[in-house]
Amino acid sequence: MYIIPAIDVLDKKVVRLREGNYNDVTTYEISLEEQIDKYHANGTEIVHIIDLNGAKGDFSNQEYLFEIIRKTEMKVQYGGGVRSIEKVKELVDAGIYRVIVGTQAITNPTFLEDLSKLNEGRVKYADHIVIAIDVLDEVIKYSGWLESSPIKLIEYIDKCLALGFFRFLCTDISKDGKLGGAGVELYEKLLDHSPIIKLIGSGGISSMTDIQALESLGRMESCVVGKAIYEDKITIEEIKDWNLKSLIKF
Repeated sequence: MYIIPAIDVLDKKVVRLREGNYNDVTTYEISLEEQIDKYHANGTEIVHIIDLNGAKGDFSNQEYLFEIIRKTEMKVQYGGGVRSIEKVKELVDAGIYRVIVGTQAITNPTFLEDLSKLNEGRVKYADHIVIAIDVLDEVIKYSGWLESSPIKLIEYIDKCLALGFFRFLCTDISKDGKLGGAGVELYEKLLDHSPIIKLIGSGGISSMTDIQALESLGRMESCVVGKAIYEDKITIEEIKDWNLKSLIKF
């Protein structure tokens, strides 16, 4: 299991939200470029960047974000306001390693089907897609966690799998931003239902003990860690050592 450091950006600042609440924001005194460079200097291969403005339909951050992303040699897993097939294609063609889709995949009944058919030359765009599933008490939330979907969690996963999407970023909202432990029970339920999925865990990770708890499931592909790094609960050196060992095992 690989640890992916997270950077959430709001109004061009590195922040963390508590349970997705835009009124409960912690701002960190480090720039996006500095944080990326810090991870890169410590051997991290992939970084998770979320445009929180974009998640609300405000794209004022995007030019700023893309300018920095284009400069880095790191693989970027990017999300926030990806609302069209054209935007997915634009991001993948620009070199984004993975594109996270959430709201549009839930609210537009044809979006995933159209995306599953999008191919150009050797590029199968579905291979670069991460399906975001943000969950609160087994209810899927979207639009920056402001809206609830009537679609059942397990049914949604089955729909995605049937269309060829196999990588999921699952955030346990009840854990997110609290540093109270990861949603191990939720992830275990999803993996028991669909052992073939590539599952990325997110939310609540506060220590290497939490990382080990996820690792103990034996089937997690990776996990995203954000606030624990900024609050010095998990050091970048610990992430580096863990990821090196994970790559050796792989």
